[in-house]
Amino acid sequence: MNLLERDSQLDALRRLLEEARTGGGNVVLVGGEAGIGKTSLVSALCERRGTMNLWWGACDALETPHPLAPLHDIARANAVGFGADIDALGRMPLFGAVLTELQASPTIFVVEDAHWADEATLDLLRFLGRRLAQVPCLLVVTYRDDEVAANHPLRRLMGDLPRANVTRLQVPRLTAQAVEAMAHGALHTHEGLYEVTQGNPFFVSEMLRRGSEAVPHGVEDLVLARFARLGPDARDVAQLTAIVPRHLQGWLMDAVLAPSVTAIEECLDAGLLLAQRETFAYRHELARVAVERSLSGPRARQLHARVLAVLDGPQRARAPLAWRVHHAARAHDGDAVLRLAPAAAEEARRSGAHREAAAHLRTALSFAHAQPDRIRAALLERLSYECYLTDQLTDAISARTAARDLWASLGERLRQGDATRWLSRLSWYNGQTAASRVHADDAIRLLEDLPAGSELAMAYSNLAQLHMLQGQRVDAIAWGTRALDLAVVLGDKEIEVHALNNIGTAQREGGDDAGAATLAQSLRTALANDFEEHAARAYVNLAYDAVVCRQLPEAQHWLTEGLAYCEARDLDAWAGYLAAMQACARFASGHWDDASEQATRLLRMPYLAPISRIMALTVLAHVRVRRGDPDAAPLLEEALTLALPTQSFLRIAPIVAARLEAAWLAGEAPSPGEAITALASADLGSRFHQWMVDELSLYVDVPRSDGDSLVRTSPVSLQLEGHWQEAADAWRVLGCPYERARALADGDDDARRDALAQFEAMGAAPMVARLRRELREAGVRGVPRGQRASTQSNPGGLTSREVEVLELLCGGLRNAQIAECLSRSVRTVDHHIAAVFSKLGVGTRTEAMAAALALGIRPRNR
Repeated sequence: MNLLERDSQLDALRRLLEEARTGGGNVVLVGGEAGIGKTSLVSALCERRGTMNLWWGACDALETPHPLAPLHDIARANAVGFGADIDALGRMPLFGAVLTELQASPTIFVVEDAHWADEATLDLLRFLGRRLAQVPCLLVVTYRDDEVAANHPLRRLMGDLPRANVTRLQVPRLTAQAVEAMAHGALHTHEGLYEVTQGNPFFVSEMLRRGSEAVPHGVEDLVLARFARLGPDARDVAQLTAIVPRHLQGWLMDAVLAPSVTAIEECLDAGLLLAQRETFAYRHELARVAVERSLSGPRARQLHARVLAVLDGPQRARAPLAWRVHHAARAHDGDAVLRLAPAAAEEARRSGAHREAAAHLRTALSFAHAQPDRIRAALLERLSYECYLTDQLTDAISARTAARDLWASLGERLRQGDATRWLSRLSWYNGQTAASRVHADDAIRLLEDLPAGSELAMAYSNLAQLHMLQGQRVDAIAWGTRALDLAVVLGDKEIEVHALNNIGTAQREGGDDAGAATLAQSLRTALANDFEEHAARAYVNLAYDAVVCRQLPEAQHWLTEGLAYCEARDLDAWAGYLAAMQACARFASGHWDDASEQATRLLRMPYLAPISRIMALTVLAHVRVRRGDPDAAPLLEEALTLALPTQSFLRIAPIVAARLEAAWLAGEAPSPGEAITALASADLGSRFHQWMVDELSLYVDVPRSDGDSLVRTSPVSLQLEGHWQEAADAWRVLGCPYERARALADGDDDARRDALAQFEAMGAAPMVARLRRELREAGVRGVPRGQRASTQSNPGGLTSREVEVLELLCGGLRNAQIAECLSRSVRTVDHHIAAVFSKLGVGTRTEAMAAALALGIRPRNR
């Protein structure tokens, strides 16, 4: 295969292919516009694979994609062990089976057109991409970069993959010289060719194939001109092939049209279609779309109806449900849509393709206007749940509200109450705490007059969770106990786990040692019953209490175990929350570089949940506050904007503390403000509440609540009472060096010198300047002069380690080589590079090198 101006891309792919052949797997993301030659490039690579296996699958441009379409392609073309089980196995067992086969033999795994990928396929790519480092596999994913917006699901996948094992390859347009060479090779004039095609290889080839000196307006004119020269029977073949995305199987063409061989060969000879094994397809998707768009509405519906009649007949076993729904919807066959779309949604749900499940349910609802309210309400509830699972919270609330209203109009009080309880849960996830509480109370009011069942037990546990999240531990335990008692009577293990989680977390908040055992019981039961979401929630609550009360070794245990559990199951929302808490723990332990790098990495994730984003923003901002770095205020402003609607002390208090500390360090007079007054007056009585009120009291006078208090003393309260040595000792035991130094700064001259040394070691420039000034004003001798001006700051606001990593990156080293050079893990280097990219405002290694040169940072190899 002769490719022009693709040598550098092919060379890069060949190097990665050789690494994969010897066990060093990689992911290659090949991006470019339609017609740019992505498939040709990958095909050229595959010709050089030697004895390596080739798995090739593609995603469909269906109205709603077929779940795991690439795997189905691979199973049809290869003798793979998982082939018969794609639809039967659960998501994780199936993904594990795919990985096992890839580990057994060197393989090139190609997934084409990932911009059309369903959610299950993206989950598969995420699962494999995170585990390929020691697998002899080169995973090549092609996509149209001009169809992947910032909020496209594929962007999330790109952000989730480990940078050390991912290569992004952009396929550029051809130069004018290459276009001229193509024209000369086809014995065609090149005049005006580059100006019309702008170097798009497919456009160029279509122009040359046309063989005319006249210049058409675009590829659509080229394709339709060729189509117009076909005879009637050949046109029918071309039109039928155009309404079936990607390719038309031979048996389906025969069943619908039974065309003559002459008609098929006419399409092939005209250069419109290609024959691929037992299928027919357009030479490019652009050509298919051009013919499809030329069809009149009645003609398109007629063709879709004829295809549906075949797919829904004796041959239905050969046609995925997604195909049948696609053609039913395009044929405007409402009865068929209502019969097929809900079943397709269930199939997608079982595959983990929840976005596709939601799309199928929306299709069904668009044809359900004349259906009974009961059917519409059930469809709406299913849609709401799928939207909830895919972070489409506004749609989830809208669908659940419509379902609740339909159940109410039908007098179905049980279903109305359960829908109302769901609205409480959804409202909380959407940051609408007040609305969540109203829905929770309404749900219990609707359900308590009915025979007690799982709906009422879950409504009790939901209210317990809301009280727990607001720090109202007495009410949380009371409602949680009611839920637990009813769940035990009903034998409902899932609600039992949910209630135990709420009770245990509330107990720990109140300092009750029984809380740990209750939470551990919740976790054990969740793990034993494969309640993945409940297990993840237990890990989160076990870790959170340890983090906020600075029990850092215990926190690290639960964070490590919880992250491993969630990452192994691709529970990304929970993993993101735990990772944000890990950033908090690293900040508390004085590992500010690691904390800021982790927070930066999280903030680059396009789908990070608001509650996780609040923590990441606060950590990154607080590091900047304590180091005196710029741009802390905008981060805190964004965090507070996200946190205030939650009405949660847990979310708001750390942001307020960071803002007060920033003002105090800047020599400004911090003022309490409404947010601080509201926080301080909250009747909570939890350990975290008392610790945070003490923290705020370092900077402003905070009114105390009259609620119950705990017989516990935070290190800050010792400092406030003048016991600076005891406070410093307590912080030392907890492993919090900045807070220890802050307590020592209130002590005698020797203690203050120790504090100054600690602040300097941590790079806490504002405290260094403040304390040095105070010592000199007090006449204390022997105050160190501090660092030289040349080492006080690095270019671009980078840390010393980040500058070192950037120098090695500029020297051409890959992440794994940088990690080896610095004796660090690849993951740590990934975090450093993410932080460098964020601070420099760049998105690629090339841009980072250019920025480094502009800052005077020079490359080094080792």
